[in-house]
Amino acid sequence: MRHWCFVCCVLLLAAIVGVGVGVPLAIMEDFIASPQERLTAVQKILREVPLVDGHNDLPWNIRKFVHNQIQDFNFSSDLRKVEPWSRSTWSHTDLLRLQEGMVGCQLWSAYVPCGAQHLDAVQLTLEQIDVIRRLSEKYSHALEFVTSSQEIVSAHRRGKIASMVGIEGGHSLGNSIAVLRMFYSLGARYLTLTHTCNTPWADCSSMDEPGQKTKISGLKEFGLRDFGKKVIKEMNRLGMVVDLSHVSVQTMKDALNESRAPVIFSHSSAHSICNSTRNVPDDILRLLSINGGLVMVNFYNYFITCNESASIGDVIDHINHIRSVAGVDHVGIGAGFDGINFTPRGLEDVSKYPNLFSKLIEDPRWSTEDLKKLAGKNFLRVFRRVEEVSWNFISLFLSLSPTLLSSFDFFSQKRMHVKIYIN
Repeated sequence: MRHWCFVCCVLLLAAIVGVGVGVPLAIMEDFIASPQERLTAVQKILREVPLVDGHNDLPWNIRKFVHNQIQDFNFSSDLRKVEPWSRSTWSHTDLLRLQEGMVGCQLWSAYVPCGAQHLDAVQLTLEQIDVIRRLSEKYSHALEFVTSSQEIVSAHRRGKIASMVGIEGGHSLGNSIAVLRMFYSLGARYLTLTHTCNTPWADCSSMDEPGQKTKISGLKEFGLRDFGKKVIKEMNRLGMVVDLSHVSVQTMKDALNESRAPVIFSHSSAHSICNSTRNVPDDILRLLSINGGLVMVNFYNYFITCNESASIGDVIDHINHIRSVAGVDHVGIGAGFDGINFTPRGLEDVSKYPNLFSKLIEDPRWSTEDLKKLAGKNFLRVFRRVEEVSWNFISLFLSLSPTLLSSFDFFSQKRMHVKIYIN
């Protein structure tokens, strides 16, 4: 009896000091009963682990509202009080609110519309990468442009928000592997294979809507074509994360089968709760668990409840469902702010992330370690594995070409940036 009392005391003490033994936070109910105490517990967690948000469309709003002219754009101001941002239901982000929300890493979307496909999509995407980089440089006291998992962790330790680029839509490649490589060299670290339009090599989620497939003569379960498989192979080689938000179910299956590295859904939710084609079905969640990948839950009401009204509790339902099917290692946050116009009550903008974690603390299923995984550890694990797969490609190539070994400094800390181009 004394032995069990001692064990219980040790576990309770470990939970309080946060040593990560996986004790549910609800055990500490007496200690975090008030909202302020829960918030304090959340703040401790988010100081220890960077909160990674998988998708934010602010760069497109900068293009719409100020035409990418950021010299007179005050990102440090409260944009809720600045026109035209204050009049837009699509605006949820500024530096003050990012800091209030304790965001540790923001993946910015370099998005261009599907109408640019086969026209000027490549140029427009370059301009969007440029504005992300310039914004990060202009506000370098608070933002740090990053391209690796280690840089995310380092920026967070210094109290900065890691700022990273994701390309939203395979149409941005202009059907060119060379363009993909150039986007990577400019700092892009994930590619969403499609947006709301098919590309010549990948099928988007709208094809899963009733009657869509029959509109295209002879089309049977079109997912990835051969070029799309080459895109994924090159992304694996480069160390670029494959993002399956926006793609069709068949494209999901093909990509999961093709990729040697874990994949993500940067801003999607659970299809079994809201049957939008933008959400992830349970059979794909099970495959994702095997792949080692991640669903970063979106906050758009129409992906959460399939109507314009939603709450924090509804978002948590999606998080818990993905956890129950895929596992706690395979769920994260990808709100989609500045690209949505209906947000859940209590999650109205980027300042509100602590509200979500404060609510989860009340759930006995969620331990301190679980919350750290949800916040950012899951994404960091996926990104590190993507980087490892990239290095394995290089190692394999060098093992087949021993004469090249002398050309490389294997002790350089920048070895992940050494790339051998194979056509």
